[in-house]
Amino acid sequence: MPPRPRKRAVRVLLKILAALGILVLVGLLSAGAVWWYLHPAMAHEKCVVYGERNGRPLVYDVLTPRRGGNGRGILFLVSGSWKSKPESVRPWLAAPFLREGFTVFAVCHHSQPEVSVMEIVADIERAVRHIRHGAAARGLDPDRLGISGGSSGGHLSLMLATRGGPGDPAADDPVERESSEVAAAAVFFPVTDLLNLGDSTQNLHDGGPPKSYRKSFGPDTDRPEVWQRVGRGVSPIYHIPEDLPPILIYHGDADTLVPLDQSTRFREAAATAGHEVELVVREGKSHGWLSMILDIRTFARWYEEKLR
Repeated sequence: MPPRPRKRAVRVLLKILAALGILVLVGLLSAGAVWWYLHPAMAHEKCVVYGERNGRPLVYDVLTPRRGGNGRGILFLVSGSWKSKPESVRPWLAAPFLREGFTVFAVCHHSQPEVSVMEIVADIERAVRHIRHGAAARGLDPDRLGISGGSSGGHLSLMLATRGGPGDPAADDPVERESSEVAAAAVFFPVTDLLNLGDSTQNLHDGGPPKSYRKSFGPDTDRPEVWQRVGRGVSPIYHIPEDLPPILIYHGDADTLVPLDQSTRFREAAATAGHEVELVVREGKSHGWLSMILDIRTFARWYEEKLR
């Protein structure tokens, strides 16, 4: 190869290598920035016992920002298919809340069908009461607690938003004297009406419970009259109170497990009762999507406004 073409080839090669180096550097910096964002400085208190069910403890983890706490708390329900375990706590999911100064309570429950969905609801109520009882000691305002979750976690969150209530002032246990109400709820694709599952892949169209959860709602729910009572009791859409707290829902319009209809009808029922439920529809998304961490960041900013 003559000298001039050879020099030209070398220059081209050097430019290509430089460009590749820049791309690698940008990639590393981007990955580092993402890692940094998802790992905020925090204190992690594991397995705080808030009650017991069937002789086994019920626990939550407490994630506290190292600096810049805002005096407000978020219950983040570790629940999918009404199943939960402490090993499923993923602190990085709480990063957007922590970066806004919220203390996060990653709440676990025992799983169906060992326990019924109704018992799970009662245990999440217990968690709210327990967190409220100890809020002041953690520097938190007990009246500024939000709740979040996805799928069954979204369902449980809305059960608390609609059916949370005052404690028993005569209870021997001081935790049980506390309210289980929450001040706001931001959720993903929640079940809101178990009696009308619509086009869900869980709907057997026989008037009974979802097909994968026939043993999750207690005995005799194969009898229509029993299921109508039980299913109604654990469907948030039938229990919208006069003082419904602010609610934000994110739902994909391609969700076949929990169809979008579950959220649109809940919003309509709330509107009929004089309340506005904010619903954000994710086009083309099914039961979960990769960018949900960005939506959790939106949740955190929304809570910043609603829990003032």
